[in-house]
Amino acid sequence: MNTQVSNLLQEARPVFPFTAIVGQEEMKLALILNVIDPKIGGVMIMGDRGTGKSTTVRALVDLLPEIEIVADDPFNSDPNDPELMSQEVRTRISNNEQVPTATKKITMVDLPLGATEDRVCGTIDIEKALTDGVKAFEPGLLAKANRGILYVDEVNLLDDHLVDVLLDSAASGWNTVEREGISISHPARFILVGSGNPEEGELRPQLLDRFGMHAQIGTVKEPDLRVQIVEQRAIFDSAPIEFRDSYQDSQTQLSNKIVEARTLLPQIELDYDYRVKISEICSELDVDGLRGDLVTNRAAKALAAFEGHTTVTPDDIYRVIPLCLRHRLRKDPLESIDSGDKVRDIFKRVFGYED
Repeated sequence: MNTQVSNLLQEARPVFPFTAIVGQEEMKLALILNVIDPKIGGVMIMGDRGTGKSTTVRALVDLLPEIEIVADDPFNSDPNDPELMSQEVRTRISNNEQVPTATKKITMVDLPLGATEDRVCGTIDIEKALTDGVKAFEPGLLAKANRGILYVDEVNLLDDHLVDVLLDSAASGWNTVEREGISISHPARFILVGSGNPEEGELRPQLLDRFGMHAQIGTVKEPDLRVQIVEQRAIFDSAPIEFRDSYQDSQTQLSNKIVEARTLLPQIELDYDYRVKISEICSELDVDGLRGDLVTNRAAKALAAFEGHTTVTPDDIYRVIPLCLRHRLRKDPLESIDSGDKVRDIFKRVFGYED
């Protein structure tokens, strides 16, 4: 059996290469920065139908770096970080047991719109717990997504209660399931990525604010780019393996760049004056709370790491600040200016910046 046939059998649904995606730079940047620093808090992608939202998110899979896990643990526990371990793994390590380890790529989990709370959070087998005296827990999607990415397509159509559950887990890093007086908790640190079409309704502002970044994308208008996108898709559909192979070098380069950025991130410095100016912009825009300040600081550091320098520059902040703040602004129905442009205008004045 030749290599191409073997690859095709292993990958029943080939994924479009991330580096082959034309345009939508804002969305791609937001996704990459969240992979570099998951503490940014995820990204909400809103845009027209057929603009490649789902394609781009799923294309991210190829770029995800490998992580070390406890081999026989359903929660992708980190063998070196107690905050990312399940209780069982903690107990085994505290008892000086040897735990087998392995490496695997960061996983991406799709959450279907019709998912129940039990399917998302996991469920406890009460009968087994009562008869056998053990906590029989059936892990859900949050367990599978720990240390990975949880993707919700059409998140604006998801039940608000489930969105609350997802955002609470993403913020706290833990999922707790309680049934009939029995309580089980496990780590659930994941990057929450949501996408949706604004014509089908927006998320409530309280929920939207909980996403770290907000990428707003539109239909490509330039005829040449539209032709290029259509031609690329046609080639991919007719010969997906060959098409993917032609982008293997660029995929590997970008993946390595992300791995290097994750390593460099702890060394990145953000000047105090820049932090003050970021907070000044947030204050002038009347952004509620401090989440906007925190996310902008994190995103700017992640971008600096991605670009390979250890000090954040005004250009780094300029590129990320609309993504971090546009969804936190109070909407004025009479105001015609785009929220991202409004953020950029204030940034230019505060920083004395010219693009």
